[in-house]
Amino acid sequence: QVQLVESGGGLVQPGGSLRLSCAASGSIFSIYVVGWYRQAPGKQRELVADITNAGNTNYADSVKGRFTISRDNAKNTVALQMNSLKPEDTAVYYCNARFPWARGGSWGQGTQVTVSA
Repeated sequence: QVQLVESGGGLVQPGGSLRLSCAASGSIFSIYVVGWYRQAPGKQRELVADITNAGNTNYADSVKGRFTISRDNAKNTVALQMNSLKPEDTAVYYCNARFPWARGGSWGQGTQVTVSA
């Protein structure tokens, strides 16, 4: 399985920006569908955005127009640029990588994002 490590979380004021990064091990990273999920206290984990091996993207309605997911297959990384952050974006953000034909996949350890004044 691919190993994933997230970074870039932190504390930011409402309206601010953060850039999360997911670094993956393995030589076949380019074929994976990679997604960013988040889980707030007391809530279920939800999909924020994902990107296919062809670069097609999908976003949750709550982040459309504010977040951008991108990937660099040469560096085995996927980034999530988060702009215009809101307090409701506060959560632990997780990176997930899976084969296009499969569910589940591998998870990173998560990175905390806190949006607060």
